Amino acid sequence: MSKPPSPMQLALAEAEAAAARGEVPVGAVVVDVFGTVLAAAGNRVEELADPTAHAEMLAIRAAARLRGEKVLVDCDLHVTLEPCAMCAQALSLARIRRVHFGAYDPKGGGVEHGARVFDHPTCHHRPEVIGGIEETRAGELLKRFFRERR
Repeated sequence: MSKPPSPMQLALAEAEAAAARGEVPVGAVVVDVFGTVLAAAGNRVEELADPTAHAEMLAIRAAARLRGEKVLVDCDLHVTLEPCAMCAQALSLARIRRVHFGAYDPKGGGVEHGARVFDHPTCHHRPEVIGGIEETRAGELLKRFFRERR
């Protein structure tokens, strides 16, 4: 009997599907404390012509709709790339318990780089952050995507 895929493996599959659609390959998965997947999404910025259609935003919205709640205090987000400032703020507002991310994003990240949203005194909720999960695989997806477009 095979082991079920981890949330990060599911997020990577979402990222690969996003790349196949011509989107920047980022995928996100929201799970509850029991590990039940509540939502999974990949970027849909191009498809929806929506600059806010990042994988994290779509997954948070879907999980909140599913639960009928605006806060997800007992949920974790697994995402293939360090969240940008917009997504980091949404994670704070959603009261996500823990953020697991793959590749670091020195240029556009908002957690460990750039705005460092969770470090501001005005940030109402600071989730635990764990970076570098499947970092090589997540980073290679992004590098390959951009290399093919140059």
